[in-house]
Parts: sequence; C-alpha cells; structure tokens
Amino acid sequence: MNWTRFGFPAFAMFMLVLPALPLPDFWITQLNSIGLYAIVSLGLVLLTGVAGLTSFGQAAFVGVGAYTAAFLSTKLGISPWLTLFVGVALSVVVALVLGAITLRMSGHYLPLATIAWGLTIYYTISNMEFLGKYDGILGVPPISLGGHSLGSGRGIYVLIWVAALAAAWCVTNLLDSRPGRAIRSLKEGTTMAEAMGVSTFRYKVIVFVIAAVLAAISGWLFAHFQRTVNPSPFGIHRGIEYLFIAVLGGVGHVWGAFVGAGVVKIIEDELQTLLPKLIGTSGNFEIIVFGVVLVLVLKYAPDGLWPFVTKRLPPKRRVKDWGNAEALPARDKPVRGDMLLDVNEVRKEFGGLVAVNDVSFQIRAGDIVGLIGPNGAGKSTTFNLVTGVLPLTRGQVSFRGQAIGGLSSRQIAERGMSRTFQHVKMIPEMTVLENVALGGHLRSSSGTLKAMLRLDRAEERRIYAEAEKQLARIGMAELMHEQAGNLALGPQRLMEIARALCTDPALLLLDEPAAGLRHKEKQALADVLRQLKREGMSILLVEHDMDFVMGLTDRIVVMEFGTRLIEGTPEEVQASPAVRAAYLGTEH
Repeated sequence: MNWTRFGFPAFAMFMLVLPALPLPDFWITQLNSIGLYAIVSLGLVLLTGVAGLTSFGQAAFVGVGAYTAAFLSTKLGISPWLTLFVGVALSVVVALVLGAITLRMSGHYLPLATIAWGLTIYYTISNMEFLGKYDGILGVPPISLGGHSLGSGRGIYVLIWVAALAAAWCVTNLLDSRPGRAIRSLKEGTTMAEAMGVSTFRYKVIVFVIAAVLAAISGWLFAHFQRTVNPSPFGIHRGIEYLFIAVLGGVGHVWGAFVGAGVVKIIEDELQTLLPKLIGTSGNFEIIVFGVVLVLVLKYAPDGLWPFVTKRLPPKRRVKDWGNAEALPARDKPVRGDMLLDVNEVRKEFGGLVAVNDVSFQIRAGDIVGLIGPNGAGKSTTFNLVTGVLPLTRGQVSFRGQAIGGLSSRQIAERGMSRTFQHVKMIPEMTVLENVALGGHLRSSSGTLKAMLRLDRAEERRIYAEAEKQLARIGMAELMHEQAGNLALGPQRLMEIARALCTDPALLLLDEPAAGLRHKEKQALADVLRQLKREGMSILLVEHDMDFVMGLTDRIVVMEFGTRLIEGTPEEVQASPAVRAAYLGTEH
C-alpha cells in the first residue's frame, strides 16, 4: 500500500467520525482546539518552514478573523457565513499592507517587524471602544448549517476539522506545484530563484497572505466556537506559541502542524493541572517547561517530531505520469553566427575599488567562449554584471540586439539567458527532478489558487517531462528521484546545468562549473559541454582552469586584475607570454 496515497483519506475519515463515538465532551473540546491551532500552524509551515520567513505575529491575524466575525454578527446581525468572507478579505488587505512594508526586510529585522505589528494590532483591538476594549464582545451567535445549530462542541467539530483537513490538502497540493517550487526556493535566498525567473518578492507576499488567511479562518471558527472574544488569545505570547507548535511538530512539514498542535495542547492542559500540585502554588509554569522543551528540540531534533514518523515509512517516490505530455513552449533561437551577446566596456566599482575595468567581448550564436583568468581576476564579477546580479557602474551589455544593462536577473532570464553558479545553488530537500523542474518556471503559468485546488496537473506533467528530458540530455535521468542534497559535487553541477537548460535558453552561462571537481568528474562535465556544443548551444564559460577550457572553446577572453588581458583562439592564448605571466607570475 502506498501510504502517501491512502494515508490522508484514512486520517481524514478517522478524525471526522470521532464525534459519533462515545468520547467525553472534554476530548471533543480538546480536538477542536487542536484543529484550530493546526490551521494557524499550517500557515507557519508555509511561511517559516518552507519560505524561511519567521513570523511571531500570526495571532494578530487570528484576532482579525475572530473580531470581524464577532462584531459583524453581534452588532450588525450579519450571517456568520458572510462574516467569514469579510474576515478573510480584511486579513488579505492587512497582510498586503504589512507585507509591502516588512517583507523586503531580511535577517533578524523581519521577525522583529512581525513582533512590532503583532503588538500594534493587539493593542489597537484592546483599546477600541466599539470592540469592547479588554472585555471583548460577548454573545457571538453559533454557526447554523441547513437549519441546524453548530453551537455545541460536537456540532462545530466537523466544521473545524473539515477546514483543517481542507487546508492541509490545499497546502500539500501547493507545495507540489509550479508556485510551490518557487516558494520552496525562497529559503535558499533570492539569487538563484530570480535567475530562474521567479519573482521572489511576489511569492513572499503570496505565502504571507495565505498564512494570514488561514489564521483568519481559524479566528472565525474560534469566535463561533467560544461564543465570545477578547484580546487575550491574540497577543504576542500566543503568536510565539503558534510558532513553537510549528517548530515542535516539524516546521517544514504539513503534518508537523497537526503533530505539534496535538502535543502542545494535550501537554499544556496536563501541565496546568500537574505543575501546581508539584510546586504547591499556581501560575503559568507550563511556559517554563515549553521553553526548556523548545531548547531541547532545537538541539536534538531541529526538524521537529514529524521526521521521526517519516523515517519509519517507505520513501515517497513520484509516479511517472508524464510519458505522453505535450512539450512546453519553446523560444525562437538565433541563427548560427548571429551576434548574441555584446559586452561593451563594462565597469564595476565598489567604492574606490575597480573590480572590472572597461572589459569588452562578444559571443556569436553556436560558439563557446571562455572567460578565464587567475583567482581574483574579476571573472565572476563580470559574469554577474552580464546576468544582472550586479548593477553596472558604466558600460553596456546587449543581448540579441537589445540593451539589458540595468535589467534584473529575472528580466534577463525572461529574454533567454540562463546561468549556473560558482557555488552550487539548489534546494537540498527536493529531488533532482524537482530542482530541474524549477527551470521550467518561465515556460509555464499555473497560479497559486489553481495549484491549491490541483487543477494544474496537465501543466505539471509537461514541466516534469521537460525536466526529465534535460536530465537525460546530460546523462542523469537515472538519478532524477534522488534527493538533491545527497548528490556529490559533480552531479550537483550537472543538475544545475540541466535546470538552466530547462529554461530553454538562447545563451547558457556557466560560472566555474569545474571548480572542486575531481579529474573524472571534469571529464564527464567536458563531455556534456561538447555534446551541448554539437547541438548548437551557445555558452559563456567562466573558469580559472585553463586546461579544462582549451578543448572546449572557440574563443577565450583572459582577464587579469579586472581588465581584459588578451582575446583569441585557444592556440593563441596558450602561446601568449602575457597569459603565462598572469598564471605563473613570470614570462619564462
């Protein structure tokens, strides 16, 4: 039996039939709270675990959903079902405003910003007269469905768990999709993702909004479950608790949200009863215990509890269902010999340091041009100027007759230029096939909502067919289901080339692809590049290993101290005394 296929339906069926069993009402109430916690934690799985954006402020969005439901249903008599849509819409507006302000931050500034706006929303709610200030709003009406009131714990149980399970299904679908791969790439930084055509800020906003919507839905359910709201459950302490739940369960795993919510809620209630008896006085001592547990989890189980479950289950393997998929759209290619790239006197200054000093060279379609030089010669800086990672101080870069100087790396990728990196950039937790499929982002269009509802399967099959095709092209098809982080450096570099090829580039740029490779791995890489050359691929190859490029390139540009030393055929470069002096420090 394939647990990945049947595990979710079995779990869903089990949870949904529980209220029909003779369970005590106390346990039904506990399960309701676990479901509500899990919905919020699912948003943190996406936001923090997958996208790498730490947030302590999700409780504030729970408060937005809860207070919207309570105020509209009690003060204005609006149907609870309508208040759901209003609460979700309001949370989206708030998330868009806060996201526009805070998501451009990085490092420790982003979590600090989430604490700030979490406190701001909390104290705003607490001091509004029409929201009851610290006393809150009483008498929230129950939700009715088909004329039946869902006011009791058992009545609303199914609604809470349908929402929680539907959220888990949607998040799982999202992660296994085009936008999901884009979201998963955010955690590794923006450079690689932007080079593959991913608008990283756009996807940060998307995942931020999704997390806010899930929190608002939990708040809506909470208001009609408790039948009263006050600011206390929406403070920064609860925001920290939601993050603790996600980390404990496994912050990068969908089902970790349920494990963490269950463990925390059950242990929290038990500790509230047990600790006062042991200590002899009352107080929130469970917070101390959770703090100690969090430290231990971060030290001994940084991936949380859920991976301990998955280690005992058969590994997940994608079923190949793309055999007859249509090809992705291809871009028009230049005619062999046409001017492809024209780099004209580009210059880069870092303060008073001139890293690249008026360097010029050209690449024609079908050629392989090597950009070589000793370490520190400015090769990678020039490469980054061409690909838009660094802005030009002055000079001009043209690609296929269009000026691209000043464009972002994503805009340059859209025009048909794709690259690899000096230090391999990949998503270690994804398979080789999924990493390469990220290269198909620009050639596909399925959006987030379509992916969450699993309406994108036809396009996904086309993307995976293209990814497998490019892996076969470089001789790595047999490794497509291997986890990328398990590969040696040589196969990782080949995988990067396959990912770049998946963008269907007119020009492929390789940044020191042979760096760190053993002799046989260099030979394998050289064979792949020769094959690409025979197929008509145009390549700019940045290297410091002269022996590696001599048998591959049509022309070579040699750099030294940020300047162009010489340009010529491999034979001319090998015969140059100036090149020998640059590499060996002497002309003899």
